Amino acid sequence: MNNSASTETAKGSSTGAPRSLSIAMLGSGGSGVMTAGQQLLDAAGQAGWYGMMTRSSGPQIRGGEAAALLRLSPQPVETHKGRFDILLAIDWLNADRFVGEIILDSNSIVIGDVGGQVPDAISNMGGRYVELPLSELAKGITGGRPNMVALGALAQLINLPVDALEKVLTKSLSKKGEAAIEASMSGVRAGIEQASAIPDIPEFRIEANSQVERWSITGNEAAGLGAIRGGVRFVAAYPITPGTEILEWLAPNLKKVGGVLVQAEDELASINQLIGGSFGGTPSLTATSGPGLALMIESIGLAVASETPVVVVDVMRGGPSTGIPTKSEQSDLNIALYGLHGDAPHIVVAPMSIGDCLFTTQWATHLAETLQTASIVLSDQSLGQTRALIDRPADIAFVSGGRKITSKAEDFRRYVVNESGVSPMSIPGTPGCQYTADGLEHPPTGTPSSRAEDHIQQLNKRKRKLDQFDYGDHWAKIEGKGDMAVLTWGSSTGPVSEAIDMLAAEGHKVRLISMRLLSPTQPERLAAALAGVQRTLVVEQCHGAQFYHYLRAHYDLPCELRSMAVPGPLMIRPDDVYSELKAWEND
Repeated sequence: MNNSASTETAKGSSTGAPRSLSIAMLGSGGSGVMTAGQQLLDAAGQAGWYGMMTRSSGPQIRGGEAAALLRLSPQPVETHKGRFDILLAIDWLNADRFVGEIILDSNSIVIGDVGGQVPDAISNMGGRYVELPLSELAKGITGGRPNMVALGALAQLINLPVDALEKVLTKSLSKKGEAAIEASMSGVRAGIEQASAIPDIPEFRIEANSQVERWSITGNEAAGLGAIRGGVRFVAAYPITPGTEILEWLAPNLKKVGGVLVQAEDELASINQLIGGSFGGTPSLTATSGPGLALMIESIGLAVASETPVVVVDVMRGGPSTGIPTKSEQSDLNIALYGLHGDAPHIVVAPMSIGDCLFTTQWATHLAETLQTASIVLSDQSLGQTRALIDRPADIAFVSGGRKITSKAEDFRRYVVNESGVSPMSIPGTPGCQYTADGLEHPPTGTPSSRAEDHIQQLNKRKRKLDQFDYGDHWAKIEGKGDMAVLTWGSSTGPVSEAIDMLAAEGHKVRLISMRLLSPTQPERLAAALAGVQRTLVVEQCHGAQFYHYLRAHYDLPCELRSMAVPGPLMIRPDDVYSELKAWEND
């Protein structure tokens, strides 16, 4: 190998900062692409690297083409960069369907099985093509598989220590026995030998900055952990892509802390079971996606009206209707903010990274319990189903209010109007503290009422308790200085942050403001964050520019605004944001 070619840096510049590597693995159903990608990522974690792996597939229930998209780095990464250094295809069946997601150039290395036909759409992008006898080598090994040969070849190309791979394979295949482990390692060694014989391959190397093994976690798993840390002990839900993994993770882990998960017959049943569980005194949560959230809307309004805490995690996907279930889009913002009928103030928050799915879900649970309302967490497919190697998130504890009455209170009134707007909430069966909780309007006692003064009093109370609550610094992530800013939210934060770092390497100063708290609005805080800013680019993964129009409707922004609204399913890349900012700067 030689050093004739270099990769992009971890932040996308060419200033000599630590480099990152982007690798794509392709294959048809059953080829083991995802397995090999996962093992490569886990081995990178063993070696002390950071990284992420995004799964890409079509809308089929099972089988079909699949791609594992990886980025490895000595520094934390939250997004894929603009191009891939290595593309390895175990086979080329329907590989052209990933052309929009896998960008190559003349410095890319493209690897395929001997005799494979590279689709024109891929070969036209450039890159050096190398054939390796993946299938032939696998056939020569008892129990061998081409994906293990491919795994070994990649390990050799990127200088990944073989002992890290061996640890991962030994652990993941332990239940299948020694024969399976040896077959896989034989395939890995065969791939290493083949790749080492390839002439004139540029050196790809990441120097680990720590030997501490990273957390390997998806956004969905992180959300589940955040729910448990927040005190959730009852979950009712109906499976739906891409939110199902939250439920799969919670099902066994809730049991460890004395909790229960119920698979309901549909989304309507799940949200109503949730309200029942919470009314009974147990912090409760459900996970769904856009179509499921639409079905739950009426009952979320019931939770708001009855002031019953519930948490709904919406792992967004492309819509409308069934849309593209396996792809990401930030297009549920409007329904989360405005979908409830009547005036129904509630919490809407959004995690901005895979690790932040933990904190934001935990915080959402705290807010729901403290403010006795519904909290909607807007995650999405790109966060939920991407696995990342991250540092262990900090342990943060919240002390929630409410649910403290254990005996008859003097003149107990469930919906009493007080200074905080948060009324005393008893556990059902508490002597002397019974009350009616339904969807009808009510006075402080909770009995149904149609009087105008009762309605206005309770409307004001429910709004006031959210508006005057101090959300602290958690409402947004704010970084950098300068008279230009980028305002974004959710999964768009990663590419925006990296684009700003690219500009900083060139001497340009741009602020990042990523809003975690979307409702209720925080006009004074945002105004302070934008002080001195003359131009603001609003970045979102949405065709209708929902975030941009939300900001225009609710905030008095003292600067020039420009919208960068990019629909899914192709994710926003740092290069895209960088180019938009550079173009605006030169206007």
